[in-house]
Amino acid sequence: MEDLAAVVLMDLPGDWVTVVGQLRAEMSQLRQEVARLRRENLELRQQAGYWQRMHARAAERVKQLEQRVQELEAENRKLRQQAFGRKTEKPARGQEDWFRELDETEQKDQDRRRGQRQGQPGPQRRDYSHLPARIEIIELPAAQRCCPRCGQPYGEREETEDSEQIEIEVKAYRRVIKRKRYQPRCRCSGPWQMVTAPAPSKLIPKSRLGISVWVEILLDKFVSQRPTERLLEQWKLLGLDLAPGTVTGGLQRLEPLFTPLYEALSARQQQAGYWQGDETRWRVFVEQEGKVGHQWWLWVFLSPDTVVFVLDPSRSRRVPQGHLPQDGEQTGVMMVDRLASYKAMIQVKDGRIVLVFCWAHVRRDFIGVGRAWPELKEWALTWLRRIRAVYHLNQQRLLALEEKTNASAASEQGLRCHMNDMQQQAVAECADPALREPCRKVLTSLQEHWSGLTRFVDDPRIPLDNNACERQLRGPVVGRKNYYGSGAIWSGRLAAMLFSLFATLERYQVNPRDWLTSYLQACAKAGGRPPPNVDDWLPWQYAPCVQ
Repeated sequence: MEDLAAVVLMDLPGDWVTVVGQLRAEMSQLRQEVARLRRENLELRQQAGYWQRMHARAAERVKQLEQRVQELEAENRKLRQQAFGRKTEKPARGQEDWFRELDETEQKDQDRRRGQRQGQPGPQRRDYSHLPARIEIIELPAAQRCCPRCGQPYGEREETEDSEQIEIEVKAYRRVIKRKRYQPRCRCSGPWQMVTAPAPSKLIPKSRLGISVWVEILLDKFVSQRPTERLLEQWKLLGLDLAPGTVTGGLQRLEPLFTPLYEALSARQQQAGYWQGDETRWRVFVEQEGKVGHQWWLWVFLSPDTVVFVLDPSRSRRVPQGHLPQDGEQTGVMMVDRLASYKAMIQVKDGRIVLVFCWAHVRRDFIGVGRAWPELKEWALTWLRRIRAVYHLNQQRLLALEEKTNASAASEQGLRCHMNDMQQQAVAECADPALREPCRKVLTSLQEHWSGLTRFVDDPRIPLDNNACERQLRGPVVGRKNYYGSGAIWSGRLAAMLFSLFATLERYQVNPRDWLTSYLQACAKAGGRPPPNVDDWLPWQYAPCVQ
């Protein structure tokens, strides 16, 4: 074909041959240009795909960073709340807070002023007739006891116009003890011997401080939660200047006196079938081998009739595991928060102790989400209303059971239906791939602890929360803030024992001052040691007449 084309071109006139040659050259150039453009197009398409992938990766990275920024901002709000915010869940008066939007009723309750309500009966006046009375007679001056016109003296009447005022008199005094001495006057044979009246018993031998002083020191520190230094400064104003070292040495001597009572409290609590547990920080300023820092833990355990505090360097499972009964046959229920130490106890793994979890902690999870992520406020409020309904329905059930009305079955059925709806709602929301991660985290924890959170449904004796245990920690927490903890291990043991005794006495409505005075007097009679009949001073056996 090429030879034929060449022959044809040779037969054509010269101008046409030139034109065709030019066309062929241009055709070749166009083909080369097309090939080049195709290569460039292919390269550009490859580059476009690369940059599209890079853009998608950058957009995903930006999305991840924005989500991370939101998480860090929420974490920052949470940490600022923990460090500088109010510890209570209630907002300050006059401060707007999203938590007020739970319902209109709560908003109205928050806006009401404190104090006496108009139209409501006022509180009854307190009775102080049990206090000793000091009669004080006030007379008119002699110049005013006569008639101002004639000067005739007034006659005095038998009745008086009486009124009362409450006064307190605090004073320090020296108790001067004079023991009388006797000598025989008979003529009996043998050497005679001087006889002296017996010395009064002392709580601490050779100490000048009486029982009343130690009662005030112990009550002021372990009931009022005040530093002993403040008490000593206050006593200086009364003329009593005590050296701090004298007080510290005396407290160390008193610490063994309370050990038998504390051991009896622990033994009695182990016999109970229901407990509550919690813990808080407590500093003990001693250097201990293998431990860094001074952070210890003050554990509290509640049973229906006793309160026991345990001070330990760790927060591990061995503390509650060692305090609760070790007998393999004894079983029970324990209300706790979601700390892993409780779940790791041998009694729990063996099934001898069943853990019940606190709804107040679950509620705080949703409050934390609503405060840290403002865009999730409505979601958190919805779940808070569901938890509020749990408390309301359970209270209705308890009232119906207490009154033994026919509504008990209906109230229990309503509670069970509400709990079932909550569980189904949690499962449905967790199955939604669009659910935000903070919400998913809270709902996952709710599902993991659901069996322990719903045991109160089958046993009405189980409370919904562990607030009773947290209330017992309020006093020690105030003490921790005031005097920072304990300066020695024996001091920490003394604090744990007295916290336990005073809290248990409060449950039996026993006056701690009367009890402590009576017990220390018995210890003084025993020579500064625990009395032989120490059971008489156990809170459930103590009677004020015991001396």
